[in-house]
Amino acid sequence: MIALLLFWMAAAVHSPTGLVEEMERISHAARGNVGVAALVVETGESAVLHGDRRFPMQSVYKLPIAMAALHQTDLGLLGLEQKVSLKKDDLVPTPTHSPIRENYPERGLELSVYELLRFAMVESDGTASDALLRLAGGPQAVNAYMRELDVNGIVVATSEREMTRDEDVQYRNWAEPVAMAGLLRVLYEGRALSAPSRALLLQFMMETGTGPCRIKGRLPPGTIVAHKTGTSSTIQGLTRATNDAGLVTLPDGRHIAVVVFISDSTDAEAVRDGLIAQIARAAWDWYGREPR
Repeated sequence: MIALLLFWMAAAVHSPTGLVEEMERISHAARGNVGVAALVVETGESAVLHGDRRFPMQSVYKLPIAMAALHQTDLGLLGLEQKVSLKKDDLVPTPTHSPIRENYPERGLELSVYELLRFAMVESDGTASDALLRLAGGPQAVNAYMRELDVNGIVVATSEREMTRDEDVQYRNWAEPVAMAGLLRVLYEGRALSAPSRALLLQFMMETGTGPCRIKGRLPPGTIVAHKTGTSSTIQGLTRATNDAGLVTLPDGRHIAVVVFISDSTDAEAVRDGLIAQIARAAWDWYGREPR
């Protein structure tokens, strides 16, 4: 915790005022709460807006869960080809997103750990996420792993199944934008996982099919983005979480960890997605320009 705090204190000294002001200007269009962290992985330069506030992660929490499960494979406690039995009761109920449930609604099945990781990260499958959470040792084990990585602003408390029972439960799975950006940096730098596990997870994040209009929305075609989105249901006009967190590759080969969390918004989905895209583009324009 001390190391991470000192890192962000040092980064704040160099925080680009112009970019933060632009992020704040963009966020004013949101009818909700907005938290942002943009961090240049290679240099530590950063721009932060409400970065120490807690936001419900929704499916962004699949990233720390997947990392914890892959850590178990690195320790030899799990194998990527190891088969995992999923019974009918293991399939998350609607409205939680789960292609596994849609394809196998009446019976159980067996999937490898590799397949569960891909379903969770690429397709944001809730059934796969809950299976990985169990394999990783549950929320307590995931949180302990985060603390081993010196990441203290991320808490995994519940399963996808539990989140379907009450809209308020999702607030128990929370993250601070600066902590999520820090986790992305740890992942990229190879301090969290073995080289093969890191490469596999980043590949899945690049293949992510959700949220094409968020971080990716206004970036130049062909920009490499490895990310994970999170979205709650909209109930009576209120969307409790619209999130995206990922690593964006700049033209010069450097990388920006971009995290945008929007909570408790009454805006339309297109507006929320567009806000995330605008903030990501602002970070791209600022850090991707020629040295000043």
